[in-house]
Amino acid sequence: MTERITGIFNILATPFDEQRQVDVASLRHLVNFQLDKGVYGLTILGVLGEAAKLSVDERRLVLETVMETAAGRVPVVVGTSHPDLPTCIALSQAAFAAGAAGVMIAPPPLKNPADEDIIALYSRVAEATTGAIVVQDFPPVNGVIMSPAMLAALAARVPAARYLKLEDPPLMEKISAVRQHTDQFQIFGGLGGMFLLEELQRGAAGTMTGFAFSEVLVAVYEAFRAGDQARAASLFDRYLPLIRYENQPVINLTLRKKLLHRRGAIATPLLRPPFTPVDAATDDEMERLLHRCGITDPAQKLVFSSPEDFIQAGSREPWIQD
Repeated sequence: MTERITGIFNILATPFDEQRQVDVASLRHLVNFQLDKGVYGLTILGVLGEAAKLSVDERRLVLETVMETAAGRVPVVVGTSHPDLPTCIALSQAAFAAGAAGVMIAPPPLKNPADEDIIALYSRVAEATTGAIVVQDFPPVNGVIMSPAMLAALAARVPAARYLKLEDPPLMEKISAVRQHTDQFQIFGGLGGMFLLEELQRGAAGTMTGFAFSEVLVAVYEAFRAGDQARAASLFDRYLPLIRYENQPVINLTLRKKLLHRRGAIATPLLRPPFTPVDAATDDEMERLLHRCGITDPAQKLVFSSPEDFIQAGSREPWIQD
């Protein structure tokens, strides 16, 4: 299944109920919601999944629920990062036992780690497991900088590490720098999809991100893969204001859950503390942006028949008529 780790993977949110417990029913609904939007795979227990706020038992509950609901329809990558390496290994083993296509691991916060320390961490996980490893390069989470040369050495020494989720700006320059050192990685972008088009142009295999309108990213990716860069750019540019606004630092998870709730994907938009709420003016700005992008009913799936035609699912009327 590892060869299927390509294209648009949605980073799945973890829904909570009014008591801020994992909402299993909403989680099942969210899996089906994202599959309906055409995603190529799911990535669970990432930053949007608030994995750091979940107990080990809750992480296993999310894993089991998603794997059972997805039922092999798409590959699932499971975030198993943990400050304690034995726990990371145990979570990774559980993920592969449940049928995961891969595990996504970022190094824990380390003070001035040597390259050998990071490679050793991934080597230990690889020795204890039998599946693909997605190396998560996201310094804002752990403060760890992984150079292109170190990543190339990692790919050479740990054959299981063949996927790189790269979110260390400047993104496109680092994609090219990694490519200059090694061709062993399939590289995925992130950061809300803000640079999806440029990432693809630099050789990325896709993206793993939590943007609430996954069908937009799927449409851009498929146009690009079909060789129609003009169409890909037209679709991307149309929704870029919304992509940019949704991925604001500090409040991006709050906004994403609000939009998923608006779309009917989850029962509540609640996050677990700590999180940053948004004010009424931000809600108003988001509403204006939805209309600016032609989204009059967020609950409806966006359908694209041409770059100029944005159609609401179930309707024959275009969203925007020029």
